[in-house]
Amino acid sequence: MQKTNSMQASLFLIPVTLGETEHRRVLPEYNREVILQIKHFIVENVRTARRFLKKVEPSIVIDELTFYELNKHTSPEQVTGYLAPLAKGENMGVISEAGCPAIADPGADVVAIAQRKNYPVVPLVGPSSILMSVMGSGFNGQSFAFHGYLPIEASERINAIKKLEGRIYSENQTQLFIETPYRNNKLADELIRTCRPSTKLCIASDITCEDEYIHTRPIKEWVGKVPDLSKKPTIFLIYK
Repeated sequence: MQKTNSMQASLFLIPVTLGETEHRRVLPEYNREVILQIKHFIVENVRTARRFLKKVEPSIVIDELTFYELNKHTSPEQVTGYLAPLAKGENMGVISEAGCPAIADPGADVVAIAQRKNYPVVPLVGPSSILMSVMGSGFNGQSFAFHGYLPIEASERINAIKKLEGRIYSENQTQLFIETPYRNNKLADELIRTCRPSTKLCIASDITCEDEYIHTRPIKEWVGKVPDLSKKPTIFLIYK
């Protein structure tokens, strides 16, 4: 595999599987070729990143690799320091905990610094639960917005749901959001209580995994039919 931009070192954004999916089902062989050229990885969690790399290629010698941990406590100065190998002409990789780096993920901070420093940034193909949930929902894929987590406080949360529901009617825009898995059931109940009966809700859970569940129904048809979501990564989508 050649480096991009006339052999200039690049920052590769390396997707991982969602859950325990067999990596060959969702990641191209080219990603493996890229990984084998990289000795420096910026990761959300060193232990899970090592496990992922070993799954992709069992012959990888983990002790020959350098890992830089990226989380909410990592300062911009530290991140800038992490990118030092690029200045020396060495490729680097970014690995998140699930799905695509820099999408609802702290990897975006690394990419922003790399762009400012004019290092080539190369996003690789892999599963994004956000895009796949839109694909499977039947909702508007021309205009959609992902909001991450809704407020925890009850009244703020209900107001947020009403505001997002308003946007699907005023802007013709699909609205997406997530919750911590153990609070998924509560959020589903709140959506059923708060939204209009005719508003459509898609629940997309365990995407790409064995028990993948992606179903769209009007709110009124979800009453009493929501599966147990308490331990499952889930995206909620609403549309008209």
